[in-house]
Formats: sequence, structure tokens, C-alpha cells
Amino acid sequence: ERMAVASLWFDYPGLARTPGIESPPPLLRSERGGVALTVMRDLDAEAAAWSLLHAQGLDSYRKRLPKAERVGNDATLDCLLPALQDPGSWMLFLEHTRPALEKAGIAVEIDDDFPFQLKEAEDWFVEVFEDEFNTNSDWFDLDLGVVVDGKRVSLVEPLARLIANRPQLMEELRQLGDDERVPLPLDERHVLPVAVKRMRAWLGPLLEFAGDSERPRLSRLNAGTLVELEALPGQWFGGARLRELGHKLRDFSGIEEAPPAPGFKATLRHYQQAGLNWLQFLRSYGIAGILADDMGLGKTIQTLAHLHLEKASGRADLPSMIVMPTSLITNWCNEAEQFAPELKVLTLHGPGRAVHFSDISKVDVIFTTYPLLVRDQEVLLQQEYHLLVLDEAQFIKNPKAHSHRVARQLKARHRLSLTGTPLENHLGELWAQYNFLMPGLLGDVRRFASVFRTPIEKQNDAERRQQLAERVRPFLLRRTKEQVLTELPPKTEVIRWVELTGEQRDMYESLRLAFDKKLRQVLATKGVAQSQIMILDALLKLRQVCCDPRLVKLPTAAAPKKRTDESGNESPDSAKMGMLPELIDEGRRVLLFSQFTSMLSLIEEAVAQTGIEYVKLTGQTKDRETPISRFQNGEVPLFLISLKAGGTGLNLTAADSVIHFDPWWNPAVEEQASARAYRIGQDKPVFAYKLLTKGTVEEKILALQDRKRNLADNLLAGAAPNQHLITAEDLDVLFQPLDPT
Repeated sequence: ERMAVASLWFDYPGLARTPGIESPPPLLRSERGGVALTVMRDLDAEAAAWSLLHAQGLDSYRKRLPKAERVGNDATLDCLLPALQDPGSWMLFLEHTRPALEKAGIAVEIDDDFPFQLKEAEDWFVEVFEDEFNTNSDWFDLDLGVVVDGKRVSLVEPLARLIANRPQLMEELRQLGDDERVPLPLDERHVLPVAVKRMRAWLGPLLEFAGDSERPRLSRLNAGTLVELEALPGQWFGGARLRELGHKLRDFSGIEEAPPAPGFKATLRHYQQAGLNWLQFLRSYGIAGILADDMGLGKTIQTLAHLHLEKASGRADLPSMIVMPTSLITNWCNEAEQFAPELKVLTLHGPGRAVHFSDISKVDVIFTTYPLLVRDQEVLLQQEYHLLVLDEAQFIKNPKAHSHRVARQLKARHRLSLTGTPLENHLGELWAQYNFLMPGLLGDVRRFASVFRTPIEKQNDAERRQQLAERVRPFLLRRTKEQVLTELPPKTEVIRWVELTGEQRDMYESLRLAFDKKLRQVLATKGVAQSQIMILDALLKLRQVCCDPRLVKLPTAAAPKKRTDESGNESPDSAKMGMLPELIDEGRRVLLFSQFTSMLSLIEEAVAQTGIEYVKLTGQTKDRETPISRFQNGEVPLFLISLKAGGTGLNLTAADSVIHFDPWWNPAVEEQASARAYRIGQDKPVFAYKLLTKGTVEEKILALQDRKRNLADNLLAGAAPNQHLITAEDLDVLFQPLDPT
């Protein structure tokens, strides 16, 4: 094996030059001009030299590699090795040890074939390559390099080799100071010292955007990366226009005011006007974004103001299309008619919609739904659109879903997503959003997983999390109610604990024991990852028992016993049913959400027996407007709503109480449901109740909710999310027995 070595020689001027030996004889014999010489060695000076070399970390190869043997003509010559045989050790030797040795009188000569010769940078450069034949191209290449001996040398390939050889390089660099220097091998013989600060900055685009030994290829949406590189001294070649865009994406203080066009029938709040300014800014630069305001802050009215302004300016010479959940069609139609009556709207909904396909190109705005987007794709894909809007865009969070694939194929000048929950469960959903809006911004799904998702979700990598937050920040506008609606009354969240008793408790324990035993056996053979579906099914049934035993499709749950309360009234054996009559008796107006429509049917039976008037909304409800108006007009005090059908798009400010009958894994879904009451127009304090059974799986879900909430909130706030599948340790907690009573 060829290795870089140092050999020590002692020069007795005019007498002899001899290789160093750690324990030499006192006399040195040599020949000079045909004359035999005997020289008395300066043993003290030689020993001092050896001590100095040892102190600098050099040792004989016989000590470092005791089993090694030298080959060649100088096999008897001793040689010295540093602690590690790598560019770093030799760079430290040449930069720091060499001057100390020379100061002590030990000259250092470097042979031409020494493989770690230092090259000092005369300057650094960044070059941007744009498509000279297409100035509107969305892509550019990036070269990073150094000027050495008056020549420009690209460092992309050397950096790629370094990354491949040292997978943990970024982690190592985090442990070093900005001004420390690390070695970058340029070729087989030359090493370039690079400051840690520059190395970290340059590795970012290489890790994220470059293939093997290829120049990084970036979307113009990644122009903000150029701003990061500008902080380092060096020459720039090309990319002036992209760097200007990068600065604008980093600093929104220069966004121009864009007031609504005459004819828009609403007065925007200050933050809604800022939202319209932002939407116009995105349009002016041909980039897309996510309007991610909290539920109830008026994403619809901001979008309508944007559409109306585009028509008034003459820019919208093509129709725009808004895709939404079916439940929101009525709301969009009403608000468009109220606030932007000048917009010619076509609603594609219902069995007779095909007769209107010929009108698509003649209108200003088309409303359709996610299911119909897939069914009508043949027609919709033929049209080009001015603006394509996805409302409740979390509906396309799965990039493999048919609706996501069709949405990506639609041709539109501009794209916009509306969602209060751009990220619900994991970072893959965020990638899916931007894959629809701006393919390339976050790379392909595999590169995104290796660069961002795995380090953030599994390793709590704060630096990668910050990088991702900065990457998406220019294209995502989010305001919370607490930030902008200081006039809203307070909202109080209350966890109401209830105890399982009687048959309900017995059934929970028997199911828990059965599932726990079965899952342990499956986990032992298949592992946690392959058992997720079975785990979730077990948890579903336990959660159903917590609501009402009759939800579980088991013979033992078919005919639950009745129980008698303190007043002697009989009620189904569900511990959660006691709270509702209390609130109604207090004169409260209540929204009750459940993810189980069968649970709503059981509640319906119970409240009917007590004489409480109510209305109900589920996915099977065809006439949605009647129950909504009856509740809003004060005709009934109770609104039973399925979480899926009524968790979004409803304005129910007549309510002052919200009950979440059964906890959902995703806290964002519950928050969206609560926002049906807690939104603009609410003038009463709102109480949101979570009904949880003590000691059961529902209590454990709270911790999992925090995990998911942190993943979304902390990505933009800079804290550390911790998102995993359900683990074996989670099961120990989820399947704990009830406390003895």
C-alpha cells in the first residue's frame, strides 16, 4: 500500500548525511572523496529532534503499523507517519507543524510525488449557467470553484468525492469553528485548505441538487440559495437576474401595495390586504405559493380579491379554476356572488354538469371538486387556465393519489394552494404540496427524503430543519388568529375526563388483553413496520369501545345493557353521554363532532329520547344548507356533525361550545373543526371540549397529537419535531391496562 511518509535525515555538513535512527550508535562511518571518515554523532541533538517530532504527532511506521514492511531500494530507511493517514493530518502538519520544526532548525523538503501538497486559494468564484437560448427557462446550473496559480478550478467534483468518502462530513463540520480550515483533495497530489464556513455553505447545494460529480442543477425558485452564497467573498459570473429574484424572495418589505379593483364588494382587513399584496407579488414573478392562514381568517375572500383584480387588470384572458371539497361548493358560490359579482362563475357539479363543458372557455372562474377533477379530467386537461387554485389543498397530500396526478397535469400560468394545514402528519405531505405547485423546489422525493425528511424526522437535525424552513418560507404565507384577530373573544380548550364503568370497562379490558397478546406475537415475527395496519385496527376498536361498545362489530357489543343515572333515567352504556344534556340545560349552543357517523346515529337516538332538538350533517346529507341555516338562526341548540363532512368550510358562529366526542390522531383536524365556531364574526367566548376516557388509549393519543402538532408548527418556528411510526415502545404505553378501581 502506498502511503505518504516523512523521513528524518541528519546532516553533518561536509562530513555525512545519514538517515535518522532512534537509538543510533555513537559513531557514524561514511566516505567523502575517497576518504573514509568516522564522525562522532551528536546524540543529544538527534534525541532532541526525535522528541520534537514525537511531540508533533509523528511516529515510526514500526510503531503505527507493527506488521508492515517497507519494500524497495530504501527498505532499511525508517519513516514517520501522523496519527491518521488522511489529508487532514498532513494538512495540519504542513500548515502548523512545519513552521514550528523549521523554527527549531529542522528543514522540511517536499518531494514532487508527495500526495498531499498544499495549494492556497488566490480567490473563489461562483458561476451561474442559464439557458442562453431560453431566457424564460426555469432551471440553471451552478459551479463553485477556486482560483489557484491564476487558473479557475471547479470544485464540484472534488467536493462530490469528499462527500462520498465521508458521509458524516456535515456533522463533523458543525463541531468546528467557522474560521477553521479543512482539507479538500483536488487530485492525487494536491490539497486545498477550505474554511469551515465556506465548506458548509457550498456543500448545501451540492448535497441537495447535484448528482454524482455533476454541477448542481437548480430551479429558479431556489434563487434564494444564491443569496446565501453571496455572503461569502469571491467573484461572481452570471446570474444577476436570478440573484435579484433571490433577494426579493428573502425580503418581502419591498412588496408593492395592490388594493382591490373597483367593483369588489368587501373591505379587506389589514392582514387580508397584505395577503392580496403577496398573491400579486407571486403572480408578478410567475411563482406559486401556499396561503396557509389559520382557519376562519378569510382565505376565500383574499383569493376572490386576487381573481377579481386579475380580471380587472386584463391579465386574466383565460379562465381560472378552483378545485375544492364537495362540501365547499355552496360557500364559494355564495361568497363569489356577494363579494365579486362581476366574475362570471361556472359551477361544474352534479350529474348534469356535462352540458356546461362547452362554456368552460367563456367564463372567468370555474368551480369543481376533487372527485370530479378525476372524473372530468379528459375535458379539464384540454383547457389552459390563468390561475389554478386548490382549496383545502391537503386533499392532494398523497403524491400517488389520482387527484394529485391529475392536478399536476393541469396547464396553468399560476398556481395557488389554500390550506390551514399544509403539513399534517409528516414532511412527505409538504413535499407533495410543493411538487404540485413548483416541481423542483424541493428536489425529487428520494433526494428530499435523504436531505430533509430523514434528518429532520428521525435525527432531529436542527440545521436541516432551518434550511427547509428558509426554503419554503418565501412561498408560504401563514397568519394565526392570535396574531391578527385581537378583537376575537377568548377560546377555552377543556379536556373532560370520564371513567369507563360496568360493561363498557369490561369490554375495553377484554379487547385490550386480546389485542395485546395477538400483537406481541405478530411483532415477534413481522416487526413493527410490517404490523402497522394490524396495530391501527386494534387501536380503532379500542377507541370505538371508549365511545360506545355498540360501535365495535362484535357479538358481545350487539346489545349493551342500560344503566341508570342518579335521577333514575336509563341511558346507553357510554360514559361520554352525560355531558351533552348539561350543556343544553345551561342554554349553550353546541357543535358535536365525531369521526364515526354510526356514533352520531347513537347520539341522535339518545337526544331524541331527551327531547333535545338538533340538526345533523354527514357525508350522506344532500341538503346541507337547511341544517346550517336552522342552527345559525337559533332554531335548534345542537348540531351533530361528522368530522369528515363538516370539519371544513362551515361558518357556524352561532355556536359557543364545541364537543370533540372522540379524539383524532391529527390535532389539525380537530382545530379545523373548532374553527367552524371560532372565526371572524364570533362575538361570544367559545369553549372547546375534548371528551377523553381516563387511562385508556384515548389518553395516550394526546401525546401522539403533540408529536404531530410539533412537526408542523416547529418546522417554521425552528424547534425540533419528533415524528415516527408507532413503535414497540409506544405499544407498551398504548396497551396499558386500566387502573384498578
